[in-house]
Amino acid sequence: MSRLAWIRLAVVAGAVLALELACRTGLISPRTMIPPSAMAVALARLLASGEVTQDLLKTLGNVLAAFVSAVAGGFALGVLLHAAPPVRRAISPFLASYYAIPVFVFYPILIVLFGMSDLPIIVIGFLFAVVTMIINTLNGLDRIPRALLKTARVLRMGAVETALRIKLPSAAPHLFTGVKLAVAYSFIGVIAAEFILSAAGLGYAISYAYNNFDNTRMYALMLLVIALVTAVNAAFYVWEQKLLKRRIRP
Repeated sequence: MSRLAWIRLAVVAGAVLALELACRTGLISPRTMIPPSAMAVALARLLASGEVTQDLLKTLGNVLAAFVSAVAGGFALGVLLHAAPPVRRAISPFLASYYAIPVFVFYPILIVLFGMSDLPIIVIGFLFAVVTMIINTLNGLDRIPRALLKTARVLRMGAVETALRIKLPSAAPHLFTGVKLAVAYSFIGVIAAEFILSAAGLGYAISYAYNNFDNTRMYALMLLVIALVTAVNAAFYVWEQKLLKRRIRP
């Protein structure tokens, strides 16, 4: 493990330890928050009992649909905007201010359009995640070295070969950043939508526990969400590092 990874691990461990001490010594009331160790024990019991399996599968399915559509759609829109500078200049102010828009105000319209199904939830997850993918695709394509593009023209590479051998590898770090952010935004959009739009899923389960003052269950489910997002992002990070090492290998 690298030195940077050890520092990250130490920061997280220190924060968890501080929270554990604050909860155990009464600095934080148990009615407000339970210790992280109690969250972990409660989560293990929930998973072992199978009580949250259906909610977990429902949420993961919705997140996967929102994430895949956001990454594919965001990448395609980013490529199209990069190829059309006048359109990009016209849309850029909207992209810059997009996350100031409260997406949830559209949920009544989404219910009218798609009904009380999973589609409004997936659409909200998509709307949360798609713009970060567009922006990072544009950033990646902007930073392709011109020398490489000239080399591709000198070697008479076709559009597909240039894209596969020059553009995508050069833009990969920014694309991975967009993908990792899209994972987080998809989870946020879907789980927040399940709070208000669904009768199942992790968001609904957290909301139900909150409304019934079941702190133990609520924090255990929140820990599960954090663990899921961290695990997915860590997997993408490892994949990204392997690709970067392959690029710089002589």
